[in-house]
Amino acid sequence: MKAMRATQMKDGERGAALLEFAIGATIFVSAMFGVLEVGRMLWVHNSLVDATRRAARYAVNQGTSTSAQTGAKNMAVYGNAAGTGQPLVQDLTVSQVKITYTNFELGAGTVTAEIDNYNFSFVLPLVSRTMTLPAYKTSLTAENAGYVPTVIP
Repeated sequence: MKAMRATQMKDGERGAALLEFAIGATIFVSAMFGVLEVGRMLWVHNSLVDATRRAARYAVNQGTSTSAQTGAKNMAVYGNAAGTGQPLVQDLTVSQVKITYTNFELGAGTVTAEIDNYNFSFVLPLVSRTMTLPAYKTSLTAENAGYVPTVIP
């Protein structure tokens, strides 16, 4: 009699483990993809901060000419003044980079490089949307531009 009850209970639990696994796996995989997306967004954030630094550093050393401004924008997007190759950050364009000179002369003043309106695209299968990241700005003073230290023997 006891043997019959054990088999009847097992028959009533068929598929329960599979259902529990499906629920648990769905939550785990969703959390894993969420962590990967946040990590990718932080990588893009860091890359945009670095891009404004590169552009400001280039602009502070090259002056206010149109070619220097274009070169600074290319430095932000492509990592070189010529503007060749692939953008270092996906979907970043030269039109999103702004270079501003304040009281600038080679040797004095400030240069600000700004990246605005960058849209971060999520790649999650269920979340196909974009998020506009905040503006990224870097300002550098030109007080040391062109300064060559004197070496005392």
